[in-house]
Amino acid sequence: MENTSASFYTIGRLARVAGVGVETIRYYQRRQLLPVPHSDGTGGFRAYPVALVDRIRFIKRAQELGFTLDEISHLLLLEDGDDRVAIREVANERLLQVRAKLADLQKMEHMLSDLIHQCEVSAGAASCPIIQALGHSKSHC
Repeated sequence: MENTSASFYTIGRLARVAGVGVETIRYYQRRQLLPVPHSDGTGGFRAYPVALVDRIRFIKRAQELGFTLDEISHLLLLEDGDDRVAIREVANERLLQVRAKLADLQKMEHMLSDLIHQCEVSAGAASCPIIQALGHSKSHC
């Protein structure tokens, strides 16, 4: 049975509206990203404020941007937006991490591209540079 009040949802309804599973909500509660409301007393159902939909969507968007749940927790503590310096610090740290990953991916791209080219132009009898790079020198292209 769902709470039909306009300002509260059951956990199932909250999950559907927010586009997540019930277990996701419970996990976020265990991680203290979402509050655990008291049951309404009539049937043991917990009444979740409608405003939690926006909070769940915030968490999901932040995860899509690569923020960890710890970083998201920190951002949620700063959600009133008054401490913009702290908010920028969290976002800047994430940006630095993204840039480092991009640099690593670019190195990997160049290495693979070079290995593919070396394999393409190497003589048929020579060991394949790709296989050599992976540590197996007996295979051939």
